[in-house]
Amino acid sequence: MRKTALITGITGQDGSYLAELLLEKGYEVHGLIRRASTFNTARIDHLYQDPHDESARMFLHYGDLTDGSRLVTLMEKIHPQEVYNLAAQSHVRVSFDEPEFTGITTGLGTTRLLEAVRCSGVPARFYQASSSEMFGATPPPQDEETPFWPRSPYGAAKVYGYWMTRNYREAYGLFAVNGILFNHESPRRGETFVTRKIAIAAAAIAAGKQESLYLGNLEAMRDWGYAKEYVEGMWRMLQADTPQDYVLATGEAYSVRDFLRFCFESVDLDYEKYVKFDPRYVRPTEVDALVGDASKARRDLGWKAGVTTPELARLMTDHEVAAIS
Repeated sequence: MRKTALITGITGQDGSYLAELLLEKGYEVHGLIRRASTFNTARIDHLYQDPHDESARMFLHYGDLTDGSRLVTLMEKIHPQEVYNLAAQSHVRVSFDEPEFTGITTGLGTTRLLEAVRCSGVPARFYQASSSEMFGATPPPQDEETPFWPRSPYGAAKVYGYWMTRNYREAYGLFAVNGILFNHESPRRGETFVTRKIAIAAAAIAAGKQESLYLGNLEAMRDWGYAKEYVEGMWRMLQADTPQDYVLATGEAYSVRDFLRFCFESVDLDYEKYVKFDPRYVRPTEVDALVGDASKARRDLGWKAGVTTPELARLMTDHEVAAIS
C-alpha cells in the first residue's frame, strides 16, 4: 500500500524538499498551509497537481498549529502513517520581537499536533523538527547528550517542543522522534536569513544592482549543511525500528565572516569593501558557536552530510547569479 504523510510547514524550505523526497519515494503527501489573502506556495508550485487529476499525490489543507481541533479533524481525515512537524516561527532574531507568538506556534503548536495524533487514534509516526538553537550557550561540539542552554525565545520554544515529544513517546508509547538539525541552508532559504541574504547580496553587487550589505555579528560560528540532504535524515529517523532522537550536522565550523568570503569570492569580489555593520541585527543574547556531532545518525541511520559550507555558499550564490542574469 502507498504510504501517506502529513507535513506541517510544507511551504517552507525543509517542507518543500521533504515533499519532493516523499513523492519520489511513492508517498501520498498532504501539507498544512495557513489561510492568507496571497499565495505562499512558490517553493512547492512545481509539485502541485490539480486534485481532480487521478494521478495527483500531493494535497494541501488549510489549517494552523494554533487550532487544535482542526489538527484532530485532519488526522482523522488523512490518516497518515507519518507526520512531520516542520511548521514554526523559525527566525531567531524575530523571536525576540515576538516571543509570545513564537511560544504559541513553535512550542505549544507541537503539543497540539502531538495531542491530535494521540486523540485521533491514528498510529502515525511523528517527527519533531528540533533545533541546534536549543544548545545555545553550551560549548561545542554538541550531540544528543549535550545539555540545553537556549539563548532566544525561539530556542526556548524548541526545547519545550523537544521535551513534549519525548514525553508523548514515554507516556503514550508514540513513535515520536526529535531531529536536532544544525543550520541547513539552500537556495530556498528565506531571504531574511543571513546565508540567503549574503548570497543574494553577492550576486546583486556583482551585477551592479546593490551597493552594500548590512549585517550584525560576523564572528558567530555555525555548522552549515545542505537542506536537501537533511530531509533524507528526517525520513530515515521514521523508518528506524525504534524511536530515538538524532543530531544531523556536518561537524565543521565556519563563521558568518567565512560564509561572506566564500559567497563573495565566487563572484570575484572582496566582501570587506561592501559589508557594513547594523546593530539592529545583533541578538540581545548571542549564540557564539554551534557545531554538531552526528556520529549517532551515521552509525544508526547511515546518514552523513555530503555538502560542506564552502560548497554550499558557492551553490547558493551561483543560484542567485543565474536568477539575475
